[in-house]
Amino acid sequence: MAKLNLSVAVRDYDRTRPLADGQVQIDGVDPVFMALDPEEVFFRAFRHAEFDICELSLSSFVVKAAQGACPYVGVPAFLSRAFRHTAIYVRTDRIKRPADLKGKRVGVPEYQLTANVWARAILEDDHGVKPADIHWIRGGLVDAGRLEKIAITPPKGVKLEDAPAGRTLSDMLEMGEIDAVIGPRVPTPFARRHPNVGWLFPDPVAAAKDYYQRTGFFPIMHLVGVRRELAEQHPWLPAAVLKAFERSKAIALERLSDTSSTKVTLPFVEERLLEARALMGEDFWSYGVAPNRKVLDYFLAQHHRQGLSSRRLSVDELFHPATYESFKL
Repeated sequence: MAKLNLSVAVRDYDRTRPLADGQVQIDGVDPVFMALDPEEVFFRAFRHAEFDICELSLSSFVVKAAQGACPYVGVPAFLSRAFRHTAIYVRTDRIKRPADLKGKRVGVPEYQLTANVWARAILEDDHGVKPADIHWIRGGLVDAGRLEKIAITPPKGVKLEDAPAGRTLSDMLEMGEIDAVIGPRVPTPFARRHPNVGWLFPDPVAAAKDYYQRTGFFPIMHLVGVRRELAEQHPWLPAAVLKAFERSKAIALERLSDTSSTKVTLPFVEERLLEARALMGEDFWSYGVAPNRKVLDYFLAQHHRQGLSSRRLSVDELFHPATYESFKL
């Protein structure tokens, strides 16, 4: 049987590199890999379904799934996970604690970004700051004129407006025209160490560890999608994709655990790995539905509560049924 010639678009992560360099194969697939930034993959995937297999924003995927119009079926390989206490950047001369965000102007690259769903959940559940308490300004972080990749209607009671034409959120934060920015990328004034721009949580690692110990949640950002028509034509494909991504991640962790020489250009990597496993267990970056059902269900509840999904989805509506179990020897 001839292999399927399929496009695969994911970021160049250590956990996907063994796939991209051919060390790991997707059964039955002759892949064409494209290493692209997530913003480009998501835009092209949700606007035109350009890729056969690709990394997807969890929030955008849920928006489309709730509408019954998602061109992809989900595979529970969670390529990006992050504690989003580092995603909230504020004017430190005005904002000293989360409650100070009430009534303030806060920039977001897109309202429905997964990172922003998690950040709003943290603000509301842990600090009593609701989305309706904030005046949201939507715009590009470094490029003016960014639009939502998926059109959304602002939830009732939420004030959301576009940034002025030609302006970026980074510029507005630096000039003090907005009070904060929430998003997955670093605003320019923070990167340049502006004296009045910093994290809302001064020690975001401590805040994240406390959050994990209280909730057990390691927030999921991205999953893998297979074009729906391909999964219908080849029902073996989603499970083959999950198997390959699992193996690729395992190789990355094996390499990271090898202390003979540091694989990442950063000191103390081995120590951080030990700390992560002590806090979160050996399989701290788990794939699969079963070990992630609780965190996924929480996200779906938050997503609907924030007015982004038209109905409250269940976890089992997200993923192809062939990805729930695998053979055992």
